[in-house]
Amino acid sequence: MNENEKKVYTLNDIAKELGVNKSTVSKAISGKGSLSAGTRAKILDFVNECGYRPNALAQSLAQNKTYNIGLMVPDGTGVFDVDFFRNCLHGVCNVAAANNYDVLLTLGTESSLDGLSRLIDNRKIDGVIAMRSLVKSPIIPFIKEKQVPFVLIGSTSDKKIVSVDNDNRTACEEMTRRIIEGGAKRMVILGGDENHLVTHSRLNGFFDACDKAGLAREDQKVILNLCDNSAVSDAVDSVISLQTDCIVCMDDYICNMVMMRLHDCGVSVPHDVKTVSFYDNVLLEGHLPPISAIRFDSLNLGETACRKLIKILNGENTRNKVLSGYKIIMRESTK
Repeated sequence: MNENEKKVYTLNDIAKELGVNKSTVSKAISGKGSLSAGTRAKILDFVNECGYRPNALAQSLAQNKTYNIGLMVPDGTGVFDVDFFRNCLHGVCNVAAANNYDVLLTLGTESSLDGLSRLIDNRKIDGVIAMRSLVKSPIIPFIKEKQVPFVLIGSTSDKKIVSVDNDNRTACEEMTRRIIEGGAKRMVILGGDENHLVTHSRLNGFFDACDKAGLAREDQKVILNLCDNSAVSDAVDSVISLQTDCIVCMDDYICNMVMMRLHDCGVSVPHDVKTVSFYDNVLLEGHLPPISAIRFDSLNLGETACRKLIKILNGENTRNKVLSGYKIIMRESTK
């Protein structure tokens, strides 16, 4: 060996150097088994000094674990351009890495869960985090049938499922109340796929505020299933002449397209119509004018989901449902 090269130690090497059994070294490193404090300290000091790192493959085989987490993301054009998914992914990866887990990403649709099925059937993952909840989701019964530990990012009516979600209904009620107090009486709310539970949560929050303010639901126009720029543009064109006080966008993706269309049509915000978004991102803050929006901490949402899954994998108890907080940010688009 070149004298400049550092020796790579094995368990056998450490045991030989210290004059103990290999199993004693293993117990000291894992923290399991009965050892005297002095013996454990002696071994751990030497392990740190020589830079020993356990063989990850051997460790996973011995513990019957892969140390991989499957992260299922909805398949769709530009999904990673959406602030929510990008930040959630970042949060999951942060916590996974801190706990010596890796994240295996798989895309899924309402009709195909082949990627997730391969990860489970080939025993490549210990558990799953699913990043979207649908009204009639095929994901939940599928994972239940596979008997794999999982956490859902999103809402579900099944109280036995461990889930984390933004408190969408309460947040959207508060934002709607704010714009009603600012003078809005006739509003248009534009939303995405009505098969997504978040669409219903946000719509319910909107109508909760309308009901409490005594505003008739039939006076508020609802347009859903706006999934591309063409559909959003058509929706904006259809409401420009309706004497609308405020256009309420259910998310930042829709709001960006709404603002572009209003600009193209020469409609001034907030002079001609106020505009808000039920989800904030840096682009909305940079618009002229900046858009009033609800800020959710999607990074924390991903981190919380991953922490809960790791607790489950470690056999620890965890609450079945956690709702994350929010912040209402009023900007020039509603003044």
